[in-house]
Amino acid sequence: MLVTTPEAFLDAFAALAPLPAAAATARAAFMVAPAGFSLAAESARDNRYMAMDQAVDPLRALAQHQALAQALRADLPVIVFPGDAATPDAVFPNNVFGTAPGNLVVGRMHHAVRQREAERADIRAFFGELLGYDEVDLSGCGDLVAELTGSLVIDRARGIGYCGLSERCDRAGAEAMHQAFGLRLTFCFDLAAGEYHTNVVFALLAGRAAILAADGFADPAVPQAIAGAYGGRALWLTTAQKQAYAANAITLAEDRVWLSAGAAASLTEAQRDALAQWGFRLGSVDLSEIEKAGGSLRCCVGEIY
Repeated sequence: MLVTTPEAFLDAFAALAPLPAAAATARAAFMVAPAGFSLAAESARDNRYMAMDQAVDPLRALAQHQALAQALRADLPVIVFPGDAATPDAVFPNNVFGTAPGNLVVGRMHHAVRQREAERADIRAFFGELLGYDEVDLSGCGDLVAELTGSLVIDRARGIGYCGLSERCDRAGAEAMHQAFGLRLTFCFDLAAGEYHTNVVFALLAGRAAILAADGFADPAVPQAIAGAYGGRALWLTTAQKQAYAANAITLAEDRVWLSAGAAASLTEAQRDALAQWGFRLGSVDLSEIEKAGGSLRCCVGEIY
C-alpha cells in the first residue's frame, strides 16, 4: 500500500500487524572506497550540499573512508569494494545498490555520471554468485528515477518505507522501490524545495526513534506524523544541524547511532541525552573531506539484509 497524506499514513501504520521475525538492523554492510575522489559538477546541479568552491584531497578522503569502515566493524562485518577512477564520486553506494532478504536492488540514478555506477559487475556478482541473491534491476527503467535508500528511508522492523519525492525519485520510482524491497506500506511525500534526498532530512533509528529536520519537508504535517507514529521519540534538528548532516545517521546495531564527527558535534546536550534515554550510544568518525561531495556517513554505507 502506498499513501500520500499524513492522515492515511497514521491510519495504515496503526493497522499494521507486527513483524516479529524482521530484523531492525542489517547483518552486514558494504562500502565503496574513493578512488581519485573528486566532485561531479553534474550532481551539483540539484545537490546544494556539495562544496563546489572548495578543493578536495583524495588521500584524506581515502583515509577518512578507511577509518569509517574500521569503526563500523565494531557493530557488524563491513566489506569494502575498490573504487573506480571512472566514477570518482561513487563513494555513496547506498543510492545505487540496496538489499532486502534474498534480493539485491539496483537503483535508477538521475544523473548519467552516477548511472555508470550501476554497471559494476563485481558488486552484482558478489550478491548474485556468492550470496545467491536474486537481482531486481531498476537501472534500465528509463521511465522512472529511484535513488534507493537516499530517497527511501526504511523501517525494516515493520516493512515501512518513507519516500521523499524530488528530482532524485519520482512517484513511479517510489512504486518500483516499494515492490523491490517487499514493503508493506510506503508513505510518499514531497521534500522541500532544494532538498535532494530523504536521508539528509530524516533518519530512522532501529525502528524505535527518528531524527527529523522539519524544514526538509514540503508539508510540515509529514514529519509531525512520522514523529507521532514513533511515540514522539524524535530528535528535531535546526537548519544548521541539518546542514551539518545530523540527519544523515544510521543504526547498524540496536544500541548505537553513527554520525559524522561534524554532525555529532552539532548536537546539543539535550539531544544527546534523548538518544541515551532511547537506548542509543553515539559513534562518530571525521568525514569532513568526504562531506564536500554532498553526503555524509549514512550515504557511505550500504546495508546487507
